[in-house]
Amino acid sequence: MKVKDLEIFIVGNPPPGFGGRYFTFVKLTTDNGITGIGECYCDTFGPKAMTAMIEDTFSRYIEGMDPFHLESMWRKVYGSGYTLRPDASLMGVLSGIEIALWDIKGKAVGKPVYELLGGKVHEKLRSYTYIYPDLTKGQDDSIYWNAEQSAERAAYYVEKGFTAVKFDPAAPYSSFDPRQPSLESIELCEKFVRLIRQAVGTKADMLFGTHGQFTVSGALRLAKKLEPYDPLWFEEPTPPEMPEEMALVARGTSIPVATGERLTTKYEFSRVLECRAASIIQMALGRVGGIMEAKKIAAMAEAHYAQIAPHLYCGPVEGAANIHFSASLPNFLILESIEMWGGFHAKLLKKPIVWENGFVLLPTEPGLGIELNEEVARANPYTGTKLHLEMTNHPIL
Repeated sequence: MKVKDLEIFIVGNPPPGFGGRYFTFVKLTTDNGITGIGECYCDTFGPKAMTAMIEDTFSRYIEGMDPFHLESMWRKVYGSGYTLRPDASLMGVLSGIEIALWDIKGKAVGKPVYELLGGKVHEKLRSYTYIYPDLTKGQDDSIYWNAEQSAERAAYYVEKGFTAVKFDPAAPYSSFDPRQPSLESIELCEKFVRLIRQAVGTKADMLFGTHGQFTVSGALRLAKKLEPYDPLWFEEPTPPEMPEEMALVARGTSIPVATGERLTTKYEFSRVLECRAASIIQMALGRVGGIMEAKKIAAMAEAHYAQIAPHLYCGPVEGAANIHFSASLPNFLILESIEMWGGFHAKLLKKPIVWENGFVLLPTEPGLGIELNEEVARANPYTGTKLHLEMTNHPIL
């Protein structure tokens, strides 16, 4: 069995756009007709450049390969062009292709991917959602900075069965960060955790998100205000390139620090673990280097008593990969969901991901257990030039 064909889908995510501006799916087909689907999570270039990079990588390393030879393929792509170093763009390309190869492998042997990763450890997976606006009530993006509406929405999610919710009122984030938080921002953040804790009580954990906005001293000033309300984590309090600095935050607060969505490969995560920068690891499977690389990182984390909470801000294919990966982990903590996996995420799959009473249920079909609805994907092409996710490009005063 050899990989024969590649097809790329750049799918626009219609309003409300939960999960990003568009999704990049790759479909691989073998010479005996088995197909596999993967998802690339890369913010550094637009869709035309990403398409060209995926095609180039496929023609150099993937076309004609045995889908079971992942280790060899990974090293060849990782060293492409005399690199042998973490590269977010290349790893985004590699990740989507690698996920598709796992889908092919599972289908070839008639097993769910989690059974090929050591077998399932969990029968179902605890999940959380970001607090998104209630469109039926006319809410919009302003909810992200409205503590009262967010607390009301958090109570709604808990009523539905969620036992954790995430929010990040400390925005915006900028290419010129890190910075000190303003007193106004600190006050708003404290108001968020206070009102949401009042709304959900001890029925749900609060996951406090930031995006590397702050200096160490700024992050610690903010953490001090949040500590009385006992969040489960303080996410990416400082920028990702210097985990040695983030480690100072981890040592200076009682809130567990989480990080990882912008990191790639075992090499970057090893620094996080060695300097104790975080005890909760949030790799994005569509960027980190794929499922096998994520599994290696999870094993390193296990040896440091760190837990895994896979990040998700893209489409349902990375979501499915997260599910299989998480099901196989002894140190799994919680899974990110896009609400209850409805809306456009459900429409993109012939059989939606199953969410029930706060948990994602494991698929039993071979491979990733999903099928891309190609008719829907083709009917929603993204034709713009913007990046999947963008930062503010001026200093925040």
